[in-house]
Amino acid sequence: MKKSRIMLLPLAILLFLSFTSVHKFYVSVTNVVYSEEDKAMQITSRIFIDDLDALMEERYGIKSQLATPNESKLADEYLEKYFRAKFLVEINGKPIKYNFLGKRYDKDVAICYLEIPNLNLKDVKSISVQNEILTDLFDEQQNVVHVKWAGHKKSFVLIKGNNKGMLNL
Repeated sequence: MKKSRIMLLPLAILLFLSFTSVHKFYVSVTNVVYSEEDKAMQITSRIFIDDLDALMEERYGIKSQLATPNESKLADEYLEKYFRAKFLVEINGKPIKYNFLGKRYDKDVAICYLEIPNLNLKDVKSISVQNEILTDLFDEQQNVVHVKWAGHKKSFVLIKGNNKGMLNL
């Protein structure tokens, strides 16, 4: 009985993966890590390029054409504006400003880089991340956030109705 279950697992995975091209899923993955060397919180957010293109057109009325030779010169400006409206970090209950460093592309994903510089680890008691990226465009959007800080690790799956996760140190 156990052997048959073990043999069925790869088949089930194969069937599941075969349907992924038919069914679109909406997800972003954000990593929040404290760099002791840089004394900064470094944040990377991975978002599908086609979803960002749809967002730019729907929200700002521009055809961004990300990751193409015809990429809009306004794309970075609007992407940063969107992040500032939809991605918030609080430390010890207070909103913290971050620097939007830019983006790069990896196949069908845009990787956005943010940083909170000059952050003293011993002063931090709690971190919260509010991530509403693309939840205003896609009801099914899920934003996975991984936080690594001073030996603590926590992951959150944030959705439209539950868009904030917190780590107490």
